[in-house]
Amino acid sequence: MQLENKVAIVTGAARGLGRAYAEALAAEGAAVVAADLNDCNDTVAAITAAGGRAVATQVDVADSQSCDAMASLAVDAFGRVDILINNAALYAGLKGARFEQLDEAQWDRVMQVNIKGTWLTSRAVVGAMRSSGDGGSIINIASLAAVFGLPYGLDYVASKAAVIGMTRGMARELGPDHIRVNAVAPSAVMTEGTEEFFGEKFEKAKTVIAANQLIPRNLETEDLTGTIIYLASDASRFVTGQTHMVDGGSWFL
Repeated sequence: MQLENKVAIVTGAARGLGRAYAEALAAEGAAVVAADLNDCNDTVAAITAAGGRAVATQVDVADSQSCDAMASLAVDAFGRVDILINNAALYAGLKGARFEQLDEAQWDRVMQVNIKGTWLTSRAVVGAMRSSGDGGSIINIASLAAVFGLPYGLDYVASKAAVIGMTRGMARELGPDHIRVNAVAPSAVMTEGTEEFFGEKFEKAKTVIAANQLIPRNLETEDLTGTIIYLASDASRFVTGQTHMVDGGSWFL
């Protein structure tokens, strides 16, 4: 197992990609803190049923006290923090529009969760990573949208572009502590969230997305978990500050 004796926190772990990441990390031996505003008990139940170790916690990534409590729970439950997957973000349910017609309150909330949330969760765990003496791995979930320039979703595009910039800046600051910071930028993954985002245009979007990739099929959750395990494990111990495109060849960064 590549992650034996490691402890991972996954935000947004109640469903979709977050749950898939949590289950994959646990399958490789990591103890997992599944964190979300929503109930993560199903995620924990699936992990424990498969023989893994996990606990659930509620977190609001835009609230510093909530993030600090999440990190403290991880240390109390498992003794350390080695891995953070910054997956929680506003995406499903966002109302798309031309940039000048976007709802201002939605814009502010996207920035608060997707950008500030990434900062607060990272800030909450970095002390535990430093004190362990072993460093750690922070994996920020960005998006193809940030480099492609997804139309009618400028709030989401801007937030994920910021995540890529934060990844680079954090990597430079945390390198001396042997804490690696990388980003993963997938294209549209076939999850409940993506279906909600595209709504009635979902089937058409699937066809268009696949047609514009070098590998002409839609991205599934299991296509991403290998990259997450690689970045979380010692196999990538000399890799930091990078944005890994998992998009079937849509974009070359």
